[in-house]
Amino acid sequence: MKTLDINQIKQYLPHRYPLLLVDRVLNWESGKSITAIKNVTVNEEFFNGHFPHKPVMPGVLMIEALAQTAALLSFLTMGQKPDDNSVVYFIGIDGARFKRPVEPGDQLKMEVEILRNARGIWKYKATGSVDGQLALEAELMCTMRTINDASPAAGQ
Repeated sequence: MKTLDINQIKQYLPHRYPLLLVDRVLNWESGKSITAIKNVTVNEEFFNGHFPHKPVMPGVLMIEALAQTAALLSFLTMGQKPDDNSVVYFIGIDGARFKRPVEPGDQLKMEVEILRNARGIWKYKATGSVDGQLALEAELMCTMRTINDASPAAGQ
């Protein structure tokens, strides 16, 4: 079983608090799949406004957590860590569906599988679950560029 702790994750993802949304990698297989977790705590800043009377993790952040997990898998598959000249753009989301809310105290288990990698575009099947219940699913696409080759219109 191949795992990564938070310090190892930070070597592969440029994100930092409050936007680093992967706490641990439970297992990964190069070129195939990865399983990671996000521990959802009431201390997360977004819960102050989403929603004070019934805190739920915003769907866009759940998708972002899946995208970060996918980026980890891509870097691990390529056997390289990003450098200051690397940019990963999130370029597509297909079939996103939210099945249950994710609340403080939940552990979001994220499973991402590579569907294909062609011409620099990576496509993944991604799911998130809590206690074995599907919380969200989507197909995600991303591309990696160097800063010099990155167009401002290429992604977010």
